[in-house]
Amino acid sequence: MRPDHHARTMLPIPDRPSPTLTTYDAKDPDTAFPPIEPLLPPPGAPNVVVVLLDDVGFGASSAFGGPCSTPTAERLASGGLRFNRFHTTALCAPTRQALLTGRNHHSVGMGSITETATSAPGNSSVRPNTKAPLAMTLKLNGYSTAQFGKCHEVPVWQTSPMGPFDAWPSGGGGFETFYGFIGGENNQWDPALYEGTTPVEPPATAEEGYHLTEDLADRAVGWIRQQKALMPDKPFFVYFAPGATHAPHHVPKEWADRYAGAFDDGWDVQRERTFARQKELGVIPLDAELTARHDEIPSWEDMPDELKPMLARQMEVYAGFLEHVDHHVGRIVDTLDDLGILENTLVYYIIGDNGASAEGTLNGAFNEMANFNGMAALETPEFLISKLDELGSPSSYNHYAVGWAWAMNSPLQWTKQIASHWGGTRNGTIVHWPGGIAEKGGLRSQFTHVIDVAPTVLEAAGLPEPAMVNGVQQSPMEGTSMLYAFDQPDSPERHDLQYFEMFGNRGIYHRGWSAVTKHRTPWIMVGGTVPAFDDDVWELYDGSVDFSQAHDLAADRPDLLAKLQRLWLIEATKYNVLPIDDRTSERLEPSMAGRPTLLRGTSQLFFAGMGRLSENSVVSMKNRSYSITAEVEVAESGVHGVLIAQGGRFGGWSVWVDRGRLTYTYNVLGIQEFTVTADEPVPAGTHQLRMEFAYDGGGLAKGGDVTLYHDGTAVGSGRVGATQPMVFSADETTDIGYESGTSVSSGYDARTSRFTGKIHWVQLDVGTDDHDHFIDPDERLRIAMARQ
Repeated sequence: MRPDHHARTMLPIPDRPSPTLTTYDAKDPDTAFPPIEPLLPPPGAPNVVVVLLDDVGFGASSAFGGPCSTPTAERLASGGLRFNRFHTTALCAPTRQALLTGRNHHSVGMGSITETATSAPGNSSVRPNTKAPLAMTLKLNGYSTAQFGKCHEVPVWQTSPMGPFDAWPSGGGGFETFYGFIGGENNQWDPALYEGTTPVEPPATAEEGYHLTEDLADRAVGWIRQQKALMPDKPFFVYFAPGATHAPHHVPKEWADRYAGAFDDGWDVQRERTFARQKELGVIPLDAELTARHDEIPSWEDMPDELKPMLARQMEVYAGFLEHVDHHVGRIVDTLDDLGILENTLVYYIIGDNGASAEGTLNGAFNEMANFNGMAALETPEFLISKLDELGSPSSYNHYAVGWAWAMNSPLQWTKQIASHWGGTRNGTIVHWPGGIAEKGGLRSQFTHVIDVAPTVLEAAGLPEPAMVNGVQQSPMEGTSMLYAFDQPDSPERHDLQYFEMFGNRGIYHRGWSAVTKHRTPWIMVGGTVPAFDDDVWELYDGSVDFSQAHDLAADRPDLLAKLQRLWLIEATKYNVLPIDDRTSERLEPSMAGRPTLLRGTSQLFFAGMGRLSENSVVSMKNRSYSITAEVEVAESGVHGVLIAQGGRFGGWSVWVDRGRLTYTYNVLGIQEFTVTADEPVPAGTHQLRMEFAYDGGGLAKGGDVTLYHDGTAVGSGRVGATQPMVFSADETTDIGYESGTSVSSGYDARTSRFTGKIHWVQLDVGTDDHDHFIDPDERLRIAMARQ
């Protein structure tokens, strides 16, 4: 085995030229130099594959007793270790940044998701350069690095095509290859993809059989094969983070149909079945108790009988979705096996970045964006029932009911976002490494946390934590290596202190005890009553005998509760948790949250071909009046297509030309569509086409009057009855001269929507009143720049 002579605490590793005899003539027989050797990690460093699923509860996967078949997870568990007390942060982006850095989520600015970032250091979504990501450390030590799937760590004002790209995986994230999407979720049938930092379109359509998970697995398999073909001696780090099983729950129908009838007895019965199975498997202690259903969660019997088939189908679709992604994870494992490298590959299969998601309302959702806009009431039971057969299909953006999320977290309390209780933070995790773990099929119950993964990988690879990365002194990692537990099943846990906090839900774990307080309910996105922080009721649990937090001992041990509450405050101060911020939907609006925006002012100028602009890359026109003006050239043969569109099938707006006539469409959540069309066609020549929307005012989500103009002359008018107040989409974008993704309007197909004329410019003006309904071309740029 070759010795390792590199000083690896300073990265990049400084070049250290070897002193040799310098000759005058290269032909001199004494001319000799040491060979140029590629940088490699220390001998024996394993390949590393980290698989992170999305929104999967502790009791969902069959590997941990759940009803969703996950044979790949079971296969890895039988050849490795299950960790049944592994924890996350209760939300996706915070868990991911903690995983990738080995630091607590507030330490790296990710106190919540990027879309709700504020200016507070613990909630800014900006990772300090003193906390370099694991992938960067591995790359600078000689690993090949690649990420496939979800990246939810980019500050929203840095998601435009112009970057900056410091927080992108292939920018400053340390990954040499990235193929996936930026943001919290994506349409599995028609995703907004990036290769590196370049927007790319999916290689096929849903009608042609495309699905994002399969595409990501194809890319991962291809990359691994090529890496080993070209660099067989160089280990790799692959981070596979598919969008599954985050909503929308999109899956081919045949996968959902495998579970037909399996959930007809409802979530209460399913939770009990899972609990029994968990004890049979031994993944929970025999003395563990099934925690009771909270009053905020309705029982199955309380649900309307006519709605139950729809509710059961929601869970069938979800189960198929989880089995589907596990199948494609299996393709990656098969590839490792086929290449003969599974033996020396450290595989982390983390089944969920938080507990199961209860963001789908009590009845579930056909379009989950309805709840994020405070408009869930539009999806009446009658509407939901009418959409049963479409669940999981390209026409849906679906999520399951709160009761199913609770059932998928069996035997624990609560769900995603509720960081106080294990239902929000405890995720079944499997570690497989035949070359480094002797026991097969073992169970480990030491307390562990997602921040422990990075130090574990470094220890397994024989690498030190870097003291300096790219000239910046590094702060220590805050996690604890799990390597000690791999071959010491009864070893005392080393990670014995951990705080938790998300939207005011908070808790502390210390040496077996947990003190926790639930502050707010995740499915109440808008409105509701939230107590003052000092009025929150704390609970106390003894984890040494109470796996599921079933017995509150706060009344019996007030002294210990007070000590742990004080310890939480100390840890919260240490790791930038304060001030506690319990706002949710309000923080979607940058001005309300206090975070930067890419653009300022009331005007934005666009040019033809600009596209894939995220919602945070465009001046917001929600809940206010605005106008769209475009200068175009039209041929004698007429014109058709999109001038500018924001959003897509599940919510958005479009200014377009329909068979020669200027048209404006506003789509409310895919449920209501309002269209206004000009009374006459656009004449040939160069013209200004304009749409003005006069907002009704009087609150959020109101409607307004629409007027269409040719060169300042009104040519049509109409009415939009309602608007979306908070967000159009998590994945659809703004495009000029065409529309990517799905179509805002049912009147055209986005794939054939390219504008057939010539666009000189398009301008969005918000809250302005140009009484002549026309922009002087000579003044246009000056006015636009002044308004910014």
